[in-house]
Amino acid sequence: MRLSFPRTCFALGYCLAVALTCHADAPAAKAELPLVSPIFGDNMVLQRGKPNHIWGWSKPGDSVRVQIEGNSAIAVAGPDGKWMAMVAVPAVGGPYSLAIHGAKDVVLHNVMIGDVWLCGGQSNMFLGVGAVGGGAADHPDLRLFLVSQKSAYSPAATPGGDWKVCTPQTLAEGGAGGFSAVAYYFARRVQAEVHVPIGLIEDCVGGSTAETWMSPASLTTMGDFRPQLDGIAALRAKGAPEYGSFLMHWLDDYDAGAKGDTWGKAALDDSKWREVDVPGAFTELGVDAVPTVCWFRRVVTLPDPLPAGDGWVFLGSVEKMDTTYVNGTWVGASSWVENPRVYRVPASVLKPGRNVIAIRVFKWKSKDGFTAKPEGLKLVLGDKSSVPLAGKWRAIVSVDARPPHPMPMDFENYATEPTVFYSGMIAPLAPLAITGALWYQGEANANTTDKAVQYRKLLPMLVADWRSLFGQGDIPFYIVSLPGFMHRRTEPGDDGWAEVREAQAMTAATVPNTGVAITIDTGDENNIHPREKKIVGERLALCALAEYYHVDVPDKGPTYTTSETVPEGLRLHFANIAGGLVVHGPHLGEFTVAGSDHRWAWAQAKLEGDAVVVSSPLVAQPVAARYAWQANPEATLYNDAGLPAVPFRTDDWPFAEPKP
Repeated sequence: MRLSFPRTCFALGYCLAVALTCHADAPAAKAELPLVSPIFGDNMVLQRGKPNHIWGWSKPGDSVRVQIEGNSAIAVAGPDGKWMAMVAVPAVGGPYSLAIHGAKDVVLHNVMIGDVWLCGGQSNMFLGVGAVGGGAADHPDLRLFLVSQKSAYSPAATPGGDWKVCTPQTLAEGGAGGFSAVAYYFARRVQAEVHVPIGLIEDCVGGSTAETWMSPASLTTMGDFRPQLDGIAALRAKGAPEYGSFLMHWLDDYDAGAKGDTWGKAALDDSKWREVDVPGAFTELGVDAVPTVCWFRRVVTLPDPLPAGDGWVFLGSVEKMDTTYVNGTWVGASSWVENPRVYRVPASVLKPGRNVIAIRVFKWKSKDGFTAKPEGLKLVLGDKSSVPLAGKWRAIVSVDARPPHPMPMDFENYATEPTVFYSGMIAPLAPLAITGALWYQGEANANTTDKAVQYRKLLPMLVADWRSLFGQGDIPFYIVSLPGFMHRRTEPGDDGWAEVREAQAMTAATVPNTGVAITIDTGDENNIHPREKKIVGERLALCALAEYYHVDVPDKGPTYTTSETVPEGLRLHFANIAGGLVVHGPHLGEFTVAGSDHRWAWAQAKLEGDAVVVSSPLVAQPVAARYAWQANPEATLYNDAGLPAVPFRTDDWPFAEPKP
């Protein structure tokens, strides 16, 4: 039987976030801190135009001297061993050598002086050049630092990663098709104009929410996250593993199969477990109507000789979470119900003859955690032949979690706890001298109207958090407005994705030295990770070029300013028309209007000079209008510079949860 392999889970963003936390090993012994933080290394870029902090660790009281060209500074290690020197940097360009003289001497080579940009967010920022079909070339003045993913309950001391010169090879390194495509295209466009070395620090995690990137201090002021912050404090106090996931800690506490040698090990005696059918097992186990954790084991016999190559386990969709082992080796886990599970099994794990597949399932809502048709469950071997997995398995209930049994604070097995990426991946970078930050995130905060509206508070606070941490004033902070996604709705109304876009635009309009790149025309209704990242990076670059580098380029699309009632309906006025309003497409859309009854109807729209007039036969006296107000709108209004209009609404009415 020959099989084609689907692009399930898009293992770049969401499943890589799962891998970050689902298979955590026991905490390692505390490592000795290095003389120089890893954020400084060969091939790095130091920020031009401002003093640079250089830091590391030595014995308390040790003197450390930092030198680059004719500039030097001396620091003394404090009681905790940390030293920090502030050194002036030489002229833009290079390469230079940076020398650190202390308990030992360290010399960093091929150091450039230029601009450093911190690139944060979730999987669309993480998505690499290779994953979007982009080409690459040698760019010796472009340097790359990929921060290792880490959740933490206290500020981490050092980041994982190292600096690399941008080449086709180094650009391809990374778990999501290589280094961030958005960041890369941003830098190429900026360099084409300003001709300075650029350092890019990619610091993002797929599926992450804004609150995971924020400080405990700022979130405490909101009150919304008090239970989670208290939970993290309790975990920190008892020295728990830093999963970043309350579900994983809950499983550690209550799942008997996770204690000591897991029930996933190949040699486990499961002879006393019950024999059940998969799918259908939870009904046979008597827990179809209750939240529960169950373990399943099955022996499969494979041919000798074994077909060469890796195998793949197909489980279909699973509700809510599965953790899968083959011959005692963890091969995958996910808590994304809508993503069919496809896990690679390294060839070294499989063997001729007896093989054991073990699966832990945390079922929360459904009658049966396995929701695929029986034929969807299979083990595929290296020659694409398959072994059916539906049928008889041995199973046992590990946790019957019906009330009053405590439930986890959240139900994701990847890092979703507030502050954990701020502590693990942002804090160890500061106070590195940087030019500014790029931010591509919001999808994970657009699930509900409540979360989308909450984003109005979170995003400005996140900007303030990062600026405070790095201590360099109001550094530039440029935001990617969410692209289009999901099937287009046939009825107008409220929408979480539109509300997040509004929060992004509000931040750019009210927080000093911020900007927003509109990408509504770069989406894909079937893929939350659209491939057109070159446009995204270049529109971010336009923000930086116009606002920071003071290059005379348009960086904003038409932006709503005012409206007035006219006999035909409403006339909408715009700023940033850059030569005039333009329609890209067969007609001008999509606008909606509503009367005082708050009932929205699709509107007819036409250009009148530098304004748009909207009306509808269903709304006799419109009082409000909206543009591009859904997750995947038909947005065809541009200016003459080719930049799309900012989605907007003229009303300030409360939102209701949109119907699915």
